[in-house]
Amino acid sequence: VENLGLTQAMSDRLDDRVALLDGFDRFRREAERAAEMSAVDEFNRRALDLLTSSNVRRAFDLSEEDPKLRDRYGRHAWGQRALLARRLVEAGSSFVTMVMENPYQSGVESDPEGVYNWDSHAVNCHLFKDFLNRAPIYDRAVTALVEDLYNRGLDRKVLLIVTGEFGRTPKISTQKGTRTGVDQPGRDHWPNAMSILVAGGGMQTGQVVGSTTPKGETPLNRPLTPNDLWATMYRHLGIDPETTFPDRSGRPMPILPYGEPITELL
Repeated sequence: VENLGLTQAMSDRLDDRVALLDGFDRFRREAERAAEMSAVDEFNRRALDLLTSSNVRRAFDLSEEDPKLRDRYGRHAWGQRALLARRLVEAGSSFVTMVMENPYQSGVESDPEGVYNWDSHAVNCHLFKDFLNRAPIYDRAVTALVEDLYNRGLDRKVLLIVTGEFGRTPKISTQKGTRTGVDQPGRDHWPNAMSILVAGGGMQTGQVVGSTTPKGETPLNRPLTPNDLWATMYRHLGIDPETTFPDRSGRPMPILPYGEPITELL
């Protein structure tokens, strides 16, 4: 077929343009890599400053707190971690994660059968007995933290999120417990619906957003997604939820592929 081939002059020009494009791409990749390393170095420096800060070291010294306040939080892992979280924020930490596994390290200090974590399968624990022990510990630690944040005027600065990974099955199952060796009630994983607690952050609190069917099986009104929660958190942190970052090929990738701030909280 005539005229489908390139003349020598056009072929040389095309080769030059491809070489120029490769040069620009290489320069862009090197510039991006340098910027990434600079950002990493800055994050490392800030993390090191935080770890070596005298304020942070003092934050871990809970003996500086009023014993009555420590009692208000509860003299167990959950209560003292919640108190430590508040102290870390005051010392300059911008993001604090508190793990709520077993509230007592030995697991037997509050009840001969122990207090299990939140993975309340029947094989792991007796659901009703475990909650009778665990719920008051949870309530005390979380309410003390919320109360303390508001009393100290931190309720607009600090956004508190209390959440797990997913919900639990609406239907209670029965299975032989690994520790007890007898049939006992429990609840398995349930990703279809769950509830979380939001406090502080200058949010419009004191309300319930959304609902489920009567048995807690699926969302009924105002269904929300984890990305909606992330968008709300990003907004509190001053981050535009529609922000994008270039991927390795240079294409813009959103920090959130979908999700909107929860307007009822704003």
